[in-house]
This record gives sequence, structure tokens and C-alpha cells, in this order.
Amino acid sequence: MKNQWTNFYTGYVKVKAYGKGTERLVNALVRNGIHVWDVTRSGPDSILFFMDLDEVPSLRKVVRKSDCKVSFVHGKGGPFILKRIMKNSGFLAGSIAFLISIFILSNMIWKIDVHNANPQTEHAIRKELKNIGVKVGKLQFLVYDAESIQRKLSERIDSVTWIGVELKGTTYHFQVVEKKQPKVTQKTSLQNLVAIKKAVITDMFIEKGQPKVKVNDYVNKGQLLVSGLIGKDDNPQIVGAKGVIKGETWYKSNVEVPLKTKFSVFNGEERTKHSLLLWKASVPIWGFRDPGYKSFETEVTERPFFFLQWKLPISYKTATKRNKEVIVRNYTAEQAEREAIKMAKIDLSKQLHRDARIVGEKILHRSIDNGKVKMTIHYQVIENIAAGQPIFQGD
Repeated sequence: MKNQWTNFYTGYVKVKAYGKGTERLVNALVRNGIHVWDVTRSGPDSILFFMDLDEVPSLRKVVRKSDCKVSFVHGKGGPFILKRIMKNSGFLAGSIAFLISIFILSNMIWKIDVHNANPQTEHAIRKELKNIGVKVGKLQFLVYDAESIQRKLSERIDSVTWIGVELKGTTYHFQVVEKKQPKVTQKTSLQNLVAIKKAVITDMFIEKGQPKVKVNDYVNKGQLLVSGLIGKDDNPQIVGAKGVIKGETWYKSNVEVPLKTKFSVFNGEERTKHSLLLWKASVPIWGFRDPGYKSFETEVTERPFFFLQWKLPISYKTATKRNKEVIVRNYTAEQAEREAIKMAKIDLSKQLHRDARIVGEKILHRSIDNGKVKMTIHYQVIENIAAGQPIFQGD
């Protein structure tokens, strides 16, 4: 007997045969290789049986040579189901369109909530989200994943310490931890000016107070520069010392630069493979060809599909291969020295106030050891060395 599933896909019919010699008709069908099954008698001169739909033409040839007649009771299987579907094609198309619409709407971004952020920070976050394509009405699997969104926002917005990104259904939730700005304390008007580091005084501009040092004096850290007490010793007046005291300060920088360096860089070439994950099986849909990169990094993202609030066992997967090249940089000793001086000056500039000036430099030591140029550089800097020190009543 044929497989029942095969019978269902190809279709089969229930046949009623009646007249003289119905048994001989069944035997003739079998002799001609026509498959029949479930043969039952329904009356004195009639029988019922099933046969494959594609063997109906052969049935007609056999019936013409017999004294029986046949009629078809009903048909079952794929061809008959398809015929009924075609009769109701409008309803079917509407149902499919409805399900597709629900599927698309279930995978769109409908709301973006930003929590624990002040209005200025929230505006900045929403602006950056729009710049990277995360906005209401966009399909979720066409935007960056949550980790990438978090990284991009953290890099571009300086006023936040941490941003948590979570997608719930069709809503993105952003939990924000803002940087705690130091409280601005009101500076007391009753203060002295003292040195914040060792220096030689090069320039003085005093608006208020009594100077205690002069140009070319050497001062230590914490030494009084300008007093907020003026007048006679027996009846001093307290004022807020105010001014700018510039001095020559000194810094020492240790820096080393390798003569030979290997590092990997992306050359801009990349290829993305798109596929659907059905449960755990991957079905490629685009980008089948292997780019043949010798060295590369692969970034894989998976975006699950939803139907209403239910997560489907289907995901959209992208695997992006980015081509890398190994670059070897070689310096001569002179080039490495110039690079070391440049690096040391940049590092020092990051430590100094924007009004400070580097006025001199001297190489104290240079050597080549283990393939590296090592240097110690001394810098002379002109900067403001004065800071306020409160004067308390009773001092």
C-alpha cells in the first residue's frame, strides 16, 4: 500500500461502482496496475473504494469494458484543498495581508523612552538616536543592536556616565546615569593667594591684597604670595586677595618609542552575509560568496522576529567580515627621537591649563635599548601658580 502522506499530497477520490460484476471490475483494476484500497460493499450491486486521483483516466478505460457504472463520492488531498483555496482567494489574500501587516507592525519601533535624564541630556540622546537611525517607525532589524547603540551614545554624549539600552516589545528604554558635576562653591572674598607648586616668579598682576614676593623670587608649594590683610599691624583690614602670579615651573617626561612596530588596521573592505535563523538552522539569503580575506574580524548580530508580544523562533542574522592588514612601521633613530619629543609635548599639554606656555625643553637622557628609543626630557613652563586660601576670622 502506498504511503498515506503521499496519497494526501497527490490527492485521492472515493469511488462508488454499481451494476453487474462489480467484483470483476475491481479485479480488472488491480490487473491493470491501478491501486485501490478500502474496498467495501455498500449494497447488493454496489461497492465503494478509494483510488489515486492521477489514475482516474485509467479507471475510465477499464469501466468502458465492463457492465458497471461509477460515480465519484468525494475527493481529498492537496489538489482539492488548493481548489477550495482558489475559490476563496480573496479571503486568503486578505488573511495573508493581515498577518503580514501584524508581523511588520510587531517588529517596528513605536516608542522611545528615556529615563532619569534631565531635559538637556534627553534632547541630546534623542538627537543622536535620530542621527544613527533609531527612530519611531523604523524596523527593529534594520537598526543597530542594543550593544552598538549603547556604545555609540556613550562615545558621543559627554554628560552621561552610563546608558542602559533595552528593547521591550516595540519600545526602546534608555536608562541614563548622568555625570555628577561638582558643586560650584562660592569662593569667599576673604582669602590669601598661595603657591600651588615650586616656581620662580616671572610676572605679577595684583588687583587686591598685599604682595609678599617679587619677580625672580623662588617660592615653594604653599608659600604665601599675596596677603588678604592690608593696613597697619594693629588694625588690619581683611580683603579678598586677587591677582595672577605667573611663574616658571618644571616638568620631566619619560617617553619611549619602538623602532619597529606591527599593528593591524582595517582597509575599508567588508562583506556582509545575510541569513535567516530557523530555530538553530541558518538559511543564507544574500552574500554567499567568501571574500577570501586572509585576516579579518567578524561582527555577528541576530535580530529576533516578533508576532505581537510573542518571540518567534526566527531571527535575522548578519555576519560582517572586515578585512585587516598588518602594517609594519619602521623608524630610524632620528625619526623615533622626533616622534618621542612630539608625544611627550602632547602628553604634557594635556596636563597644563590652556593659558600655560612651554618655553623651553632639554633632553636629559637618550638611549636605544631592546629596539626602543628611550628619552627623558625636561620642560620649562610659564603658568599661573596662585590659588586662593580662605582667611578665617580669628586667624
